[in-house]
Amino acid sequence: MKSRSHLCPVLLATCASLAVATAAAAEETEYPHAYPRTGVTKLFENERGIAWNVIWLYGVEQPYHKHRYDMAGVYLRWGPIRVTQLDGSYPPTSEPFEIPRPYFQRKDVLHKEEVLGFPPDSPQRWAIMFDLKEVQSKPVMPKAGMPLAFPRTGAEMAIDNDRVTEWKHSWQIGAAVPTHLHDKDSVQVFYEPGTLRFTREDGSIEVMNFQVGDARFIPAGTIDAEEAVMGTPAAVTIELK
Repeated sequence: MKSRSHLCPVLLATCASLAVATAAAAEETEYPHAYPRTGVTKLFENERGIAWNVIWLYGVEQPYHKHRYDMAGVYLRWGPIRVTQLDGSYPPTSEPFEIPRPYFQRKDVLHKEEVLGFPPDSPQRWAIMFDLKEVQSKPVMPKAGMPLAFPRTGAEMAIDNDRVTEWKHSWQIGAAVPTHLHDKDSVQVFYEPGTLRFTREDGSIEVMNFQVGDARFIPAGTIDAEEAVMGTPAAVTIELK
């Protein structure tokens, strides 16, 4: 009979081989992209990315999924969720955070999520997420003396990296934002409702009403002045690089 000391290296080697095989199998598995799924609605899609309205629903089990794009977004409502890794482990549930919460996540994250603690008829965690396609921005050069949309007075830079810059800002009645250039493609997500009047470069005027969760795409090269005419509109603007 072999002694325990002889068996242990064999067992260890076997376990190590199984672990490697398990990891390799996980790499080969085709996990679905994070979206679409139950509770998620596509808002729009263009060459820069896909905007999703995301609600985490109580009692709805989500599958393991892989985020195939870098992702920028804005949380509009907090709710406790459990994020489970592929090995079954999960970190402690995050504490409530301030709303809005600008967000950025790199691609290839693999996990699943479930809501904790909320009954079915209560508000769930809510966010607007934007999958970033691998398309480079083509910034537009401003005319002499024309300011850029950002930075500007009252705008707080929340995130800045190689893919996006995210600005948290608001509009006040009686404090118009002068004519400016959006030099980068941008996604704007509203977290407070209100009505804005836009004066375009050609002098035309457009009045738009926004609700919490509304999202719009602003193409690079857009020139306008902005003024709040009703409510207290506020947004997070995500400039794409």
